[in-house]
Amino acid sequence: MLSKRKLFLSHVGQTSPSPMLIEIESAKGIWLFGPEGEKYLDLVSGVSVSNVGHGNEYVIRAVKDQIDKYMHLMVYGELVQTPQVNYAKKLSDVLGYHFESIYFVNSGSEAVEGAIKTARRYTSRSRIISFKNAYHGSTLGALSLYGEDNFKSSFMPLIPDIAQAEFNNTSSLSVIDETVAAVIVEPIQAEAGIVTPENDFLNEIKKRCEKAGALLIFDEIQTGFGRTGSLFAFQHYDVTPDIICLAKSLGGGMPLGAFISSRKIISTLMDKPALGHITTFGGHPVSCAAGLAALEFICSEELYNSATVKGKRFRDKLKHKQILDIRGEGLFLAVKLSSSDIADKFIEGGTKNGLMLDRFLFCNDSFRISPPLIIENDEIDYAIDTIHKTLDEIS
Repeated sequence: MLSKRKLFLSHVGQTSPSPMLIEIESAKGIWLFGPEGEKYLDLVSGVSVSNVGHGNEYVIRAVKDQIDKYMHLMVYGELVQTPQVNYAKKLSDVLGYHFESIYFVNSGSEAVEGAIKTARRYTSRSRIISFKNAYHGSTLGALSLYGEDNFKSSFMPLIPDIAQAEFNNTSSLSVIDETVAAVIVEPIQAEAGIVTPENDFLNEIKKRCEKAGALLIFDEIQTGFGRTGSLFAFQHYDVTPDIICLAKSLGGGMPLGAFISSRKIISTLMDKPALGHITTFGGHPVSCAAGLAALEFICSEELYNSATVKGKRFRDKLKHKQILDIRGEGLFLAVKLSSSDIADKFIEGGTKNGLMLDRFLFCNDSFRISPPLIIENDEIDYAIDTIHKTLDEIS
């Protein structure tokens, strides 16, 4: 009989020639467990998905309660479903300002696609500005926003009228003019290696958009739900976009995405044509129930506040000759090592030493620290000791 790993390689579509091939049987809190008792401290959170930890009892209870009532009923937007309504109201409350209309989808890529369509429909313009080294998803529209040709050249032609500016380069913002429908930006660039905005850069983008009549879209798919030290990163930087894209932790571990704006902007999708944007499983009731439970847990425990303190603990205690810099906010950190070769060796060695690790698409010399926000001080110290041990072993 074939092993699970061989079955995985034979029948599960692969994303790279060298997957991690770590078999996980269960997960709880910040820990992942293999079938033979292997134990991994999770420093990735499924790429900022498991903010409330694995097996969160509050979320599991909400999922079980909803499953007992109903699962899928009808395509999104036709029936009044309590989990969708309750979660939409909660999201609107915590986002504030004009974020009164939530359009639920299935994923971050779909949230970005919906935001682009909405901006084009609302402004009657086609041009979209994104930023070099940004990541917004892998569907054709989202892929078109990449500033990294290696990731998109094999899939050309993509959608037209896309241009890139440079993050933290104010002079590059001259591309924002009256032909632009929207500017889409991560308030903190994730796959570039956790690059934070400098010199009021986000506010400058906002001013340029207002002058040009373009919409500002924030991709908070990785930065949302407490990870950066505020509930959402735009609140941390005091710049409010016209549209915000959410996913990952939005579903509390279940698949869910959303693009969110004012009723005036979102309502442009209602007609000319009707059903111009539609989804079968978007806003799935079980995902919405899980997401609402997770958000309530984050707010009740004020995990966004503790993320700042815990992130500082990592920064203060991670000291090694191979560590050149630590970038980021809260528990959204990038640790820069002395070279990409050292980073390769560290990822391999750290996994063997019981750390679940990940690097970045556009930054080869760094690894991410984005554990579940529930991580405790002793677990942080254990992670730091294991990182130091691994770096000693490969130095």
